[in-house]
Amino acid sequence: MSPATLPLEPATIRNSGDEPLYEVVGNKIVELPPMGAYQNSIASELVFFLLAHIKPKRLGRAVGETLFVLDRAVDLKRRPDVAYVSYERWPRASKVPPTEAWDVVPDVAIEVVSPSNSAEEILEKIREYFQAGCQRVWVVYPKAKQIHVYRSATEIIVLSLKDELDGEAVIPGFRLRLADLFEEEM
Repeated sequence: MSPATLPLEPATIRNSGDEPLYEVVGNKIVELPPMGAYQNSIASELVFFLLAHIKPKRLGRAVGETLFVLDRAVDLKRRPDVAYVSYERWPRASKVPPTEAWDVVPDVAIEVVSPSNSAEEILEKIREYFQAGCQRVWVVYPKAKQIHVYRSATEIIVLSLKDELDGEAVIPGFRLRLADLFEEEM
């Protein structure tokens, strides 16, 4: 049996360019559809802007498409498009483990909405992120050029091109004009 025909199991799936990304929900592997090129570009830009702010200030780590253990009891592992983990949650001296999933809940989970995402799916992830202990969830709508900042599962701030994304107390000092993220002249 060739590697391409092996059954998909968490221990055998690796994030290489041609293998599928997945999440684990209730001990079941859920394959993620590929992100669109524009959505992927926005996610990459967010990682870049976050790293440019947090690295010099030694605040934490920003990662893309990393699998996180959100709830071990129900075997819930989610893969936000971008995530921020502070050094308070995962100390700077501790390396990111070479495991399938990072056993830490991110401070900020960021989902970049693609055409394949449903509203119900996004809302379920928001609820799960907050239940796990995320402090913020940012949902990016590239087509609408908006970001919905969730301070809780029910407290939402909607930002548009004229606004700035503020890291608030979670990512101190971080500010990003949406026009810069979406490469729009204002």
